[in-house]
Amino acid sequence: MRAMCEKVIPSNNSSWRYCKYSLDYIPFNWHYHPEFEICLTLNSQGVCHIGDYIAPYDDLDLVILGPDLPHTWQSSPNSDNSVQIVHVAQIPKKWLSQHVSNHPELAVLEALLIASQRGLKFSRRTAVIAKQYFEKIEASEPFEQYLGLLALLREMSKEHSARMLSSSTFSVSTHTHQAHDKFDKVIDYIYRHYTETLCAEQLAIMAHMSTNHFHRFFKKRMERTLTEFINQLRIGHACKELINTNRSITAISDQCGFKNISNFNRRFLMLKGATPSEYRKRLRQKSLV
Repeated sequence: MRAMCEKVIPSNNSSWRYCKYSLDYIPFNWHYHPEFEICLTLNSQGVCHIGDYIAPYDDLDLVILGPDLPHTWQSSPNSDNSVQIVHVAQIPKKWLSQHVSNHPELAVLEALLIASQRGLKFSRRTAVIAKQYFEKIEASEPFEQYLGLLALLREMSKEHSARMLSSSTFSVSTHTHQAHDKFDKVIDYIYRHYTETLCAEQLAIMAHMSTNHFHRFFKKRMERTLTEFINQLRIGHACKELINTNRSITAISDQCGFKNISNFNRRFLMLKGATPSEYRKRLRQKSLV
């Protein structure tokens, strides 16, 4: 699926851009931009897509993304109709890289920026601290915002348990090559129809490939088989349903495209390390803490 290139304009009197979004829900908007991005998502639950990483996210979701890494979050309206908040800082690559290389004091940020090329997800503890910084940035003038940004980056660089998200070989360049246009349309089709029955032969015809060639090309491009990719999308959707609804597990299995409940439970356990019922129970226990 082709990601859209987003044009980022710095905030007034600033070298970078800060924005706070208040949304009823977060729509799917697969995009990239040449800036680094720090994103803190609050009071929202859904599915996160970063590079070739797809997984559920919850409240206090803090990530940093490197330049040109495609991404989007996707959520449904909250059951209580409360507003979902997203704090975003977008920092030009050249500006920030020059800062780090020209000022020895900022060398501590170098490892963070390198790792961000695959996307980094931070702990809840760091996300709580980031929330405080973003609230100060929102209420400050450009000079204080600049200091707040550096302080936030320094705080994020201290966490050594941040988790890399996208695979090491994922590259946005493959998304912009003309030879891959037909395959991009197939991926887009899968994203729109993954809860339905999908046939490899039909998808191969859409990509103007033989079935065997399609399977090989898909595995090379997506770093997983077609079945693994579709199952990952379906399980991601199932996680969102387990989080946001009280539907039965059998109903969720059917809705996500798994007609066999045993297969659903097996795939869910393989990807999430817990059965659907265990996953739902853990989330509910966590929400009561």
